[in-house]
Amino acid sequence: MTKKLERLITSDQIPESTSVVIIGGGIVGVSAALALAERNISVVLLEKGHIACEQSSRNLGWIRKTSRHAADVPMAMAADRMWAEMPQRIGADVGYKQAGIMFLGKTDEQMAMHENWLKSVDSLSLDSKILSVKEIDALVPNGTGDWKGGIYTPSDGRAEPALATTALAKGALEKGAIIVQNCAVRTLVMTGGKVTGVMTERGEIQCEQVLLTGGAWSRRFLGNLGVSLPTLPLICSVLRTTPMEGPTDIAVGGPDFSFRKHQDGGFIITQRGRLDAPIILDHFKIGLKYKDQLRSSRGFLKVSFGKEFFKDLSMPRHWNGTNSSPFEHNRVREPKVNHELNKDAMVNLLNAWPAFENAKIDESWAGVIDVTPDSTPIIDRIKSIPGLTVATGFSGHGFGTGPAAGQLAADIVSNSNPIIDPSPYRFDRF
Repeated sequence: MTKKLERLITSDQIPESTSVVIIGGGIVGVSAALALAERNISVVLLEKGHIACEQSSRNLGWIRKTSRHAADVPMAMAADRMWAEMPQRIGADVGYKQAGIMFLGKTDEQMAMHENWLKSVDSLSLDSKILSVKEIDALVPNGTGDWKGGIYTPSDGRAEPALATTALAKGALEKGAIIVQNCAVRTLVMTGGKVTGVMTERGEIQCEQVLLTGGAWSRRFLGNLGVSLPTLPLICSVLRTTPMEGPTDIAVGGPDFSFRKHQDGGFIITQRGRLDAPIILDHFKIGLKYKDQLRSSRGFLKVSFGKEFFKDLSMPRHWNGTNSSPFEHNRVREPKVNHELNKDAMVNLLNAWPAFENAKIDESWAGVIDVTPDSTPIIDRIKSIPGLTVATGFSGHGFGTGPAAGQLAADIVSNSNPIIDPSPYRFDRF
C-alpha cells in the first residue's frame, strides 16, 4: 500500500451489543459509520486489518461524474456536495479539490463513446462538454499527443485516499462510533431466521442490523452464508512521482495512461488501458454473467493463470463462528505490482506530455477492485437474511462516491429517507 497512508489508533475492546455492526473499514463503511453516529445510532465498525488498508487507500483519488452510467450519476453528484462540505463536517482536511477531470479520445470510436455518454446524461444538467484539440492544448499545454478531442467536466475533482478515510473515521469516533481494528468478523449470528449479532474472532457482538462493506472480500463472506454475490477481482497497479512541475492541475485520462496531481506536488499515474485479471475459481462459477463486459473490453484485461488461482483455491469457502476464517489469515491483501504496466504508462504519458521526462518514481503499489457485471455497485438489503444490508461491488468507483454511498447504506439500515433513489443498486437486478 502507499506509504502515505495515515494510520488510526483505536480501541481493542469490543462491546457486548450495539444497534448496527459494520463489517469493513474502507471509505464506504467509514462513511456509513459517520452518518449513523451523527444520528445518535449506536454503531460498531469492525475491520480485519486497519482502516483503509486495501482499495480505499490504493485508488487514484478521482471524484468524477464523467463517464458514469446515467443512473449512477445522481450518487456522484451527491458525493460532490458531500466532499466539498467534508472539512467543515469533520473538522479535518481530506485533500479535496475541484480541479476538473478530462478524458481524451484518439479515435473516432473513442470520441463517439464520449459524445454518446454526454447525450445519455443530457437531462442531468452537468457541466461536461466535448473539447476540441485546441481547447485541450489550452487547458493542458505543451502536449505532443495526437488527439481527436476530449470530454471535460470542470466540477469533477479529487481527494487524497491516504488521508480521507482515516479523517472520516476520526470524525465518526468523535461523534460516538466505535471502531475496532484487527478484528475479523467470522459470520453472522441468527435467531429466529433474522440477524441478532455477529461472531468475531474476539467473541460475539449482539446487534439489530449488520452492514457489509467488505469490498473484494464481500463475495467470500456472503458465500459462506449461501448468498452468491456476482463480483470478480481486477488488479490495478499505480505509481506516485516525487514533487515536480506538471502540465496541469486537471486530472487527465488518456486511452493508455492517466495522471492527476498529488497533494504533495507529485503525480499519481496508472496505465488506464490495462488491468490485471488473474483467473480464480470464481471466473468459472460466474464468468458467464460478464460475457457482455468481456466482449467490449477484451483488450483491456491482462488475463493470467498462476499463483493467484491456487492461493484463492486454498482459502476456505465454508466455516463457522468457532473456526478461524479466511479473513484472519489474510488481514491485508497485497497484490503484486505490475511494474511493466506502470512502465508502459510512463512511456505513453511521456509521449503525450514531455514535461514528465524528468519524473522520478517515489513509490508503486497495487490494489484489488471488485467488479460487478454492470460495473454498478450493490447497496441493498439481502431479503433472504433479514437484518443484513450490503454496500459493495463498486467496480473501481467507490472512493469518489464513498460519502454518498455510505450515507445511502446508512439510510437503508436506519429506515430513513434515502439520499438518492436506491433502485439502480438493487441486489436482485442480477
